[in-house]
Amino acid sequence: MPRIDVVIDIESHICPCCGERLHKIGETVKEAFDVIPMQYRVKRIVRPRYGCRGCRQGVLQEPAPAQAIDGGMVTEALLAHIAVMKYGYQLPLYRQEQMFAAQGITLDRQTLASWMGRAAWWLKPLHTLLRDTVMSYPRLFADETPLPVLDPGRGRTKVCQFWAIATDDRPWGGPAPPAVVYMFAEDRKAIRAKQLFGDYHGILQVDGYAAYKGLIKNGGHLVQLAFCFAHARRKFWDVHVATKSPIAAEALRRIAMFYAIEDRIRGLPAAHRAAMRQSDTRPLIEDFKPWLEARLLEVSKKSGLGKAIRYTLNHWDGLTRFIDDGRIEIDSNTVERSIKPIGLGKKNYLFAGSEGGAETWAILASLINSAKLQDIDPRHYLTDVLERIVSGRTKINQLHMLLPWNWKAERDSSPAKLAA
Repeated sequence: MPRIDVVIDIESHICPCCGERLHKIGETVKEAFDVIPMQYRVKRIVRPRYGCRGCRQGVLQEPAPAQAIDGGMVTEALLAHIAVMKYGYQLPLYRQEQMFAAQGITLDRQTLASWMGRAAWWLKPLHTLLRDTVMSYPRLFADETPLPVLDPGRGRTKVCQFWAIATDDRPWGGPAPPAVVYMFAEDRKAIRAKQLFGDYHGILQVDGYAAYKGLIKNGGHLVQLAFCFAHARRKFWDVHVATKSPIAAEALRRIAMFYAIEDRIRGLPAAHRAAMRQSDTRPLIEDFKPWLEARLLEVSKKSGLGKAIRYTLNHWDGLTRFIDDGRIEIDSNTVERSIKPIGLGKKNYLFAGSEGGAETWAILASLINSAKLQDIDPRHYLTDVLERIVSGRTKINQLHMLLPWNWKAERDSSPAKLAA
């Protein structure tokens, strides 16, 4: 960080005892974390015009640069800032409107919303490429959440769906980078899952939502469906908190043993992970199932504990699929973490203003949160991406260079080139 020195010196350099001049023998330095409040400015684009005194005919001037907002007065940097504040840190536009007003800037939220829609229009091809790239990997995580969307014709909201599709091979050193892509669906029908994943060939790790199970019925193309042990554990945890059930406590203890093994093997190659699971986890798993079956005979099937046991047994094959494949995680927490920002957004925004607004949300949140997964500043990333797309410096057939992990690699290999 830059340092600013504030020197607190004595008033007189004359010794109060003998009158001789004092000389410096040292200093005491204390550092304090400081802040410069956000500063807005006006960027002036100056294009000199040149004429010829000889022929008095030619007048030359560089053409005006392309703008993200036609005829607008906003830079790509400000668009990126507003987008990141809303879709990266869940700050609604009405609060940003208030923050602008506090600095004497009048910008209504309708203007901000239209700016976000235009930014998403520019970035939609990159979002499509991000989706296709993520979907090309042989192992994915998926989760979904209801999304209220304002229905102006009916004067109230309707319930739509937001999907998160994530990938991350870091736990076993695989090729897929950490990334997430969000997709909006106009309703919660099971057909939406088939539209998203119907042609996918790979391993999909999910929760117990029935729409996923329909993917492997009636000749679906999906190779494998893996389930999430965190969801199973959560059901036992809820029972334990509510009733202090010793059976639930024992189930939690056994599941904790699975996770302890996962902690030891995280980061190892897939083959090593599979071998450790075969030797250490499989005996525990094989003992867990008959124990659950025996306990189910002792409790009411309609009780919370009975439902937790039945959920685990009904999803057994998918829950235990990770044992034989070192690429599969024990749970789907990877995508659970990625969908949390959407949940926080719903809490702050309450609803999307339109289906177009929900599409804008999906596009911008995908790129921003994928950038955050790459540990890069989403403001810098989105600003540069918008500038390169709007100016035409990056052509449509070069969009792969703007995917967050490729952008980061280019920045790290040639920071001066990217800054230029």
